[in-house]
Amino acid sequence: MSILAKLFPETLFPRKLSADAEQRVRLAQARAEETLVRAHVDNALMFVDTLATDVGYERALDIYVRELAIPDPLASVVVTRALVALGEALVPTAEGADEVPPTALRLDEAAARRKRA
Repeated sequence: MSILAKLFPETLFPRKLSADAEQRVRLAQARAEETLVRAHVDNALMFVDTLATDVGYERALDIYVRELAIPDPLASVVVTRALVALGEALVPTAEGADEVPPTALRLDEAAARRKRA
């Protein structure tokens, strides 16, 4: 019996979680992933704003994803959500056309508009 097996017997750290624990882990993981996506989208929009005079938004998003080495499934989600936020800021819905300034590029503002609707 190895020393590690004596220090960490399998009964202390079971390989299989209970169904309730597994569900809590999945919910916590989803919440963490969503927070990570939101942070990336906010930073990508700030990156687009910063580079607006030098490159277009598509190129800025491409640079952001490449420089941060964001893996493909996550990169696709970040870019899509950033484009949605940019689109909502540039082409507001008919109901909120008077409320939305054309320069508003933040995801939080777009989310707040959706909550009000």
